[in-house]
Amino acid sequence: MYSTGKKLLSKIVSRNWLIKNEEVFRGIYSVIYKGNKHQCTVCNKKLSTFISLPGNDLLCPNCGSLSRDRRLWQLEQQYLKPGISMLDFSPSRCLARRLLKRNDINYLSTDLSDNFIARHRFDITNINLADSSVDFITCYHILEHIEQDSKAMAELYRVLKPGGTALIQTPYKKGDIYEDFTITEPAEREIHFGQDDHVRIYSVEGLKQRLENAGFTVAVNTFKEDLYAGLSADETVLILSKQ
Repeated sequence: MYSTGKKLLSKIVSRNWLIKNEEVFRGIYSVIYKGNKHQCTVCNKKLSTFISLPGNDLLCPNCGSLSRDRRLWQLEQQYLKPGISMLDFSPSRCLARRLLKRNDINYLSTDLSDNFIARHRFDITNINLADSSVDFITCYHILEHIEQDSKAMAELYRVLKPGGTALIQTPYKKGDIYEDFTITEPAEREIHFGQDDHVRIYSVEGLKQRLENAGFTVAVNTFKEDLYAGLSADETVLILSKQ
């Protein structure tokens, strides 16, 4: 029902108009999910159920958050202290809207496409910011799109202040990192890497090693399932620090 309605609406109105007004539509639609069995950690809406998506992900009908968004929002609250500067790559719209309302932080949202809400268009391999200029970075599901990932990691390290923190997540596989830059066709990339604009699949240890090579201290955190908040089991987030 949700997917069908979304496809139908996208044929009637433009994508930009839909993004601008999606909170209104979601608020109306989420009425049918009113209940007390679950609660979204992003919008705090109490629900009878989350919407099940392909791949077993759970969507909040009210704000549109996925499981990883709700986990990230929880983690971000530990670092979003007044006065900090935050660099956020291609942020989920449900999170960006809330962060943009915070006048007590310097929120630098960035994206090179039109799919996200962003104030800047930084190239992650050549970030137009001064050395050691941001306190906190979130880089969620970005690096698997970047061929020159070591250059991107070096840039993240360069702009992060000493004592700062970065949160990074990508899709993962067991074993070694799998990448093959001779695979360029979108259909082939989807077969090999799981999505037509991905260029690799990291392993947790492989990603950790590359980030450490860039200079970061890396802690691997794997979280438990939380059915009430719609949080997935065994979700792994890398928490980076710069000495």
